[in-house]
Amino acid sequence: MESLSELTALSAIMAGITLSAASGLRVFLPILALGVSVRMGWLEVGEQFAWLASEPVLIIVGIAAMLEAGAYYIPLVDNLLDILATPAAIGGGTVIVASLLPEMNDLAQWGTALTLGGGSAGIVQGATVLARGLSTASSGGLANPVVSTGETAGSLFAIAMALLIPILFGVIVIIGLIALVVWMVRWLRRRGKAGAEAERI
Repeated sequence: MESLSELTALSAIMAGITLSAASGLRVFLPILALGVSVRMGWLEVGEQFAWLASEPVLIIVGIAAMLEAGAYYIPLVDNLLDILATPAAIGGGTVIVASLLPEMNDLAQWGTALTLGGGSAGIVQGATVLARGLSTASSGGLANPVVSTGETAGSLFAIAMALLIPILFGVIVIIGLIALVVWMVRWLRRRGKAGAEAERI
């Protein structure tokens, strides 16, 4: 029974990490999915997070999810949303993981949630900001709707995997997050070197 309990806890944490990563693509979709999952009995959260499954919250978050997805197709607004979505994604990812963690003291719970959930969401959101910036620079923003569609689809896919195969896909997500960090660091270094060379010229 103890091993089954540990497996269930691991499954919940991995689902939380995946949903948090999905928050880096679309802030409200994963929160909506979590609330619906709790309401349907697919996932369990701590008592203090029961509000996530309440009808008013589900309605508000559902509307916000639709507005967010649609707003990314509006030129210039998509770049502005990236600025606003970054702290929102980190906050959303933190809440998602905190709600799925086993009972522990508040400091440990929120510290772990910020590291795993907020960190996952922040990494993905950072990558999307870079991707949209490159898209805007290379296509004048014409390719941005394609990027936005990919982000929404990616968020929905990650949500589905978080619910269907949380442990396996959670491992894939963690590997992907590490790869994203490596890619962003290398890209920023190349950009820094290019800027330094341009100044010399």
